[in-house]
Amino acid sequence: MYLIPLVEETRAGLTENVHTGIICGVNERLETTYHLGSQDHYTYYRSASKPLQAIPVFLANIVTKYSLTTEEAALFTASHRGEDYHIAALETMLQKLPVDEEELFCPPSYPLNTKPKEDMLRKGIEKRRLFHNCSGKHIGFITVCRELGYPVEGYWKVSHPLQQQILKIISTLSEVPVSEIKSGLDGCGVPVFAIPLKNMAISYLKLACPNLIEDQQLQKAITEMTAIMNTHPNMVASHQFICSILLQDDNIVAKGGAQGVYCFGLKKEKFGFALKVLNGSEDVWPNIVASILEQIGYYNSETITRLRELKPSIVKNDAGFEVGRVNETFTLSKA
Repeated sequence: MYLIPLVEETRAGLTENVHTGIICGVNERLETTYHLGSQDHYTYYRSASKPLQAIPVFLANIVTKYSLTTEEAALFTASHRGEDYHIAALETMLQKLPVDEEELFCPPSYPLNTKPKEDMLRKGIEKRRLFHNCSGKHIGFITVCRELGYPVEGYWKVSHPLQQQILKIISTLSEVPVSEIKSGLDGCGVPVFAIPLKNMAISYLKLACPNLIEDQQLQKAITEMTAIMNTHPNMVASHQFICSILLQDDNIVAKGGAQGVYCFGLKKEKFGFALKVLNGSEDVWPNIVASILEQIGYYNSETITRLRELKPSIVKNDAGFEVGRVNETFTLSKA
């Protein structure tokens, strides 16, 4: 594969890091509009699949049936980072839903964010399954199983009826036949699916523009889910994180995944984008997404400004002195 530089990090004029990758943007006709690198490169969604994996929860009307708040419901789509507001909402979800924490297949963990993890360590709090960043997703999985009469045992296996339902949803949204979708195991133990990057962009186009979906029930479930994500952006990741910053913009549906995968859809423009940083870095997501939005002439400059503030182009050392730069080096090709 030809490696295309996306971001260059320099220190005193010398190159320290170069982040290569692939980008694909599609329009409402499912045509590639913007691209860089191979749009056919098979890519695992990783946690960018969480909104798609959460769709069965919304199809089953679980939010209404169990009187969940929309703040709690946002956690079905989340890679939560273990802040107090995440844990509090997860605790109340367990009180409302027919799920026991020990049923979660994700392993006991500490929060992803440094401060809550350090606070727990200082207080002698042990790891819990609830603290795992995927716990909201797993709570949703078990609830759907009980609602639809699926066995809870083995819900994490690719052959399980729930995972097969999710596989079909991904096929529908991405326009990739089930037979051509590749599978592996994600960090939390459930199946993770890989498709060409272009089709990943198509799936996020449909999350942003559910009117492109023929199935009315699926359209309704996605509309409800994405509205909740936009209403409670901090629940989807945490404050000062790219997903939450993008979701503050009601025009954007966005979610990232491990190993440098990021996806977002634009509602008004009817565009879907997917990108893969090939060295797996997440640090440069804000720079890349900000540059994409600038290059396509995105109207909301406040969103771009927030991304630039999250990852400034000027690198400062611990003493506050400027020591380097972070520069985007790519220009999107227009199809």
